[in-house]
Amino acid sequence: MFFVDTIEVAGLGNRSYLAGGERTAVAVDPPRDVDQVIAAAARRGVRISHVVETHVHNDYVTGGLELARITGAAYLVPAGARASFARIPVQDGDRAKIDSDAGLTLRAVATPGHTPHHTSYVLEGNGVAVAVFTGGSLLIGTVGRPDLVEPRLTEQLARAQHASAHRLAAELPDETEVLPTHGFGSFCSSSQAEGRATTIGKEKASNEALTRDVDDFVAGLLAGLDDIPAYYTHMGPANSAGPAPVDLTPPAVADAEEIAARLAAGEWVVDLRNRVAFAEGHVSGSFNFEAEGQLATYLAWLIPWGKPVTLLAESPEQLAAAQRELVRVGIDRPAAAATGAPADWVPEGKAPASFRRATFADLAGRRPVERVVVLDVRRGSERAAGRIEGSVHIPVHALHGRLGEVPAGEVWVHCAGGMRAAIAASLLDAAGREVVAVDDSFDAAEKAGLTVRTP
Repeated sequence: MFFVDTIEVAGLGNRSYLAGGERTAVAVDPPRDVDQVIAAAARRGVRISHVVETHVHNDYVTGGLELARITGAAYLVPAGARASFARIPVQDGDRAKIDSDAGLTLRAVATPGHTPHHTSYVLEGNGVAVAVFTGGSLLIGTVGRPDLVEPRLTEQLARAQHASAHRLAAELPDETEVLPTHGFGSFCSSSQAEGRATTIGKEKASNEALTRDVDDFVAGLLAGLDDIPAYYTHMGPANSAGPAPVDLTPPAVADAEEIAARLAAGEWVVDLRNRVAFAEGHVSGSFNFEAEGQLATYLAWLIPWGKPVTLLAESPEQLAAAQRELVRVGIDRPAAAATGAPADWVPEGKAPASFRRATFADLAGRRPVERVVVLDVRRGSERAAGRIEGSVHIPVHALHGRLGEVPAGEVWVHCAGGMRAAIAASLLDAAGREVVAVDDSFDAAEKAGLTVRTP
């Protein structure tokens, strides 16, 4: 008997795994906050004997080195990966016994493409493949993107992805469960696909890497590549160097005067509350990154790397969850934090700031009467599929550095659903612009009477 437990890292669109028998287990691509992996092993009553990495990750800081140190597990890393710490280099075909009593073995399969050194691991039960941990190789309906290592290698790695997918499909039984790390909202995925579970057989029927010839596949893959989060450039070096242990203790508490001083010094003050509450009242100059959204991805993408950040949360629990999210992308210690409400965070005698929220129907009713600026902060690939006529386009991840390009006037800012528009509205509001956050689905724009141009 064996088990495979999935550890969701939803904010980053990733998964880690714990797999084993009755006594011992292996952790695959663990997140940096390793306590949840240790807790999963404790629930199963197993010892973590091995920790493995499919590749040097570009989208998050790994917890593999620390987990191996804490548990005494063997730390397996692909041999071709650059690393400055002690580990066991893994070559194609290498095997590791995970649980002898259960007949569980892990077999390394070289699957370059997402990175040149990428390695998948086949979990075998008494010599029969039962699952394959594919990391950023074969994903659900797609593959990991090949453009995160070196631009000059992108086409070569795209072709390698095609070959790696075909190798897995040829060597493994159709019923083998495919367990990727990326592909659940991660920007490491070359495209987003539906589904939460898959097998080799299902991927043979639906994955374009397995249904298209190499030239067609590569052309489509390269044409569909999207923006790369700016913080990715810091993740690989951090993982190669060997990440330090995390500190999730509460940050120093900031009062209203300290918050004001940090804003005056040019530091970032980030309000974690939901966008409705933020629009109704917030500290002037603060930015809104919802704790329930893709906090780590978008805050790490937008913030100047290394800039001190103070977190404002509605509760200690919200603050603690945000800290956990942020250490996963290398934002280790907030400079300070405060919990409560805006009235607690503004100096005595000052009132919280606010701005309006609206729908696309509100915009349709307003725009013909009085000239307004419509700012689209979606990514370029989204805008290419349809845009409001006359709108200005600056992706949210570029807005902080391009605020001067937003035309004069009242700005109605929208995205695809409201979360990124709220971030953008907070940036504009902090810059002193009159702003309205369109908190609505883009699908409603044309129905509301706005002219939407499509290719």
